[in-house]
Amino acid sequence: MATAVTQGIRVTVKSQFIADRSAPRDKRFAFSYTVTIRNEGSETAQLLSRHWTIVDNEGGVQEVKGEGVVGVQPVLRPGESFEYTSWCVIPTPSGSMRGTYQMVRSQGEKFDAEIAPFRLGLPLTLN
Repeated sequence: MATAVTQGIRVTVKSQFIADRSAPRDKRFAFSYTVTIRNEGSETAQLLSRHWTIVDNEGGVQEVKGEGVVGVQPVLRPGESFEYTSWCVIPTPSGSMRGTYQMVRSQGEKFDAEIAPFRLGLPLTLN
C-alpha cells in the first residue's frame, strides 16, 4: 500500500494482479488498483483531473491523463473520502505507477495532490 498527503489530501493506493484479465503468453499482465482519497484538511476540494505514469520492468512508460476518475470529479468536504477501483495492463509481470490529481479549492486555488509510487506485480514477485 502506498500513501501520500498533499495539502491535507491523503491518497492511498493498493494494487492487485488480475489473473482472469491477463494473458502472460501474450505479454499482457492486468492489475487493479483501489484508490482512497480523503480530505483531512479544513477546506473543501474537488478532483478535476488525473495524470498517471505507468512503468513496466523493461522501462516502457505509459502516460494517462484525463478529466476526473471513473467518470466523476468528486467534491470532498473536510473529513470526507472517495474510493474507486480501476485497472491497467502492462507487458511485463511487474512494474510501478505514480501520479497526481489536480485539485481545486472552493476559492479557486489549484494544486496537485501526489499519488505515491506503488508496485504492480504478481503475488509471488512482491516483497
